[in-house]
Amino acid sequence: MSTTDLAPVPATASRRRPPALREWLAPAIPGSPLLSWLGALLVTALAGYLRFDRLGTPKAVVFDETYYAKDALALLRFGWEHNTVEGADKMLIADPDARIWGSGPAFVAHPPFGKWMIAIGEWVFGATPFGWRFMPALVGTLSVLILCRLARRMTGSTLLGCAAGLLLALDGLAFVTSRAALLDVFVMFWVLAGFACLVNDRDRSRRVLAERIEQGRTSVYGPFLAHGWRWGAGVCLGLACATKWTGVFYVAAFGLMTVLWDYGARRAAGVRAPLQGTMVLEAVPAFVQIVVVGLVAYLATWWGWIFRPGGWGRGEVSGNPLWRPFEAMPKLWHYHAEMLGFHTGLDAKHPYQSWPWEWPILRRPVAFFYTEPKDACGGAARCSREILGIGTPALWWGALVALVVVAFIWLILRDWRAGAILLGFLAGWLTWFPSAFADRTMFLFYATPLIPFMVLAVVLVLGYLIGPAPASAAGAHAARPGESGHDAGPATARPASDLPPPPPWGAPADPSPALTPYDRHTPHDEHTPYGEDGAYAPPPPVQAAGARRLIGAAAAGAFLLVVLANFAYFHPILSAQTIPYEDWQARMWFDRWV
Repeated sequence: MSTTDLAPVPATASRRRPPALREWLAPAIPGSPLLSWLGALLVTALAGYLRFDRLGTPKAVVFDETYYAKDALALLRFGWEHNTVEGADKMLIADPDARIWGSGPAFVAHPPFGKWMIAIGEWVFGATPFGWRFMPALVGTLSVLILCRLARRMTGSTLLGCAAGLLLALDGLAFVTSRAALLDVFVMFWVLAGFACLVNDRDRSRRVLAERIEQGRTSVYGPFLAHGWRWGAGVCLGLACATKWTGVFYVAAFGLMTVLWDYGARRAAGVRAPLQGTMVLEAVPAFVQIVVVGLVAYLATWWGWIFRPGGWGRGEVSGNPLWRPFEAMPKLWHYHAEMLGFHTGLDAKHPYQSWPWEWPILRRPVAFFYTEPKDACGGAARCSREILGIGTPALWWGALVALVVVAFIWLILRDWRAGAILLGFLAGWLTWFPSAFADRTMFLFYATPLIPFMVLAVVLVLGYLIGPAPASAAGAHAARPGESGHDAGPATARPASDLPPPPPWGAPADPSPALTPYDRHTPHDEHTPYGEDGAYAPPPPVQAAGARRLIGAAAAGAFLLVVLANFAYFHPILSAQTIPYEDWQARMWFDRWV
């Protein structure tokens, strides 16, 4: 994967153009598509088994399930959240059909979509622990599949893609939030799905850009590109916001990222006016596809409150259904102002609260559930049964190191993947700092949407550690050929150590805006450059797998095994298994974990 491990080019070698602009801008992913899907599905099956096994255990309302399980049931019954009677949790555990409704609507602090997703499980399986945990487990499992495919696309390696999915499957916090009726796993899923849509669109749009320029179907600004996958990204990110408002930070960050990607692609392709082309032909449509579509998706999730009477602040509704959305907007705006006031004023102390700068080191996890059943673990005098919301320490602490390395990879090599991973992590982490400085109550599980980006950071570093595939391998490549920050060609590019430092986000290194455009009809000229620095050489031999690859592969495999063993060791306190108190205490590595 590393761009620095290519064999050096002899000084006497003559420069030449790559065979096609498409190969330079959007190289094909090597390997068998069938095997890549098979590997991803096997890893996903493992994740599904872990998440669905004993899903209805404990038969209790766990932590914040006391809010979301009942709110989801109210959405099915009324279309909006409803007040419940005292003792409603115990009534539901005893009888899923119990009459738990009090009088009037309930004020809620989060949009309804995450609760609508929980409601799907309750609609199918009833208001039981399994029913309200079904959809979190399903989307937690599907997140593993998406990450497998995303990591493969970003690294060009099926093995690294499966490794990414496996790491997510074995993370303790992702595991726990996938087995509880909370909202954060849904935010993670929709943010990850939106990010995957944008990465997929990046590859596809660069391919179309190359094809149209090769065909001469362009202007000084470059061709117009439809970016079809961005519509999906807009829907996904809008649904993330409709689950928790923290999704809006990803909308802003990813929107900026796509504009920079578009600008870099046009410059790399030799468009004469890339900035103007990007702003006119791509930035404006991207705003519609991501922001406007996301807003529409967000508002659509409020349909129950909009169209049905009686919701908080809604009151009666118009007799004309077509007029109800327009009638509801001022009231919905006021409702949102009340929600914002709640969040900005939430400073109640909680024994399990923690600050965002403590999250990466797992300083203060959250006890979702804890009991000490009597005579339930053999001859032990004291037994423990817990669900501890904590990440797998080996993965999180390894990811902390990997994120630092990824930052240097982006700063030095301008690898677009490193920049995208860092942006995804920081968009969901640094944005909590202002609220933390204002003493807002927050918890470790708010970091759940960060986990896929932490995993991607680990996988990217492992790929650099292992190095490129040997020359004999089909589709051998280094760092997804043509997709490092400077978009060097696959085997025809000079080694990264010979290239000038490129600007960020895949923008070209050549500062001149008037780059020679690619023209497939131009007679071959070894000295005719195009793209960013125009320097190409005959394909150098890729180094055979040597000590570096063997050591790198061994180190990567060892890390995966350590994470697997660490998860297995913590699994009993993640899944409410009854164990002797001494065994539970042995897993409490720090006083702050109790």
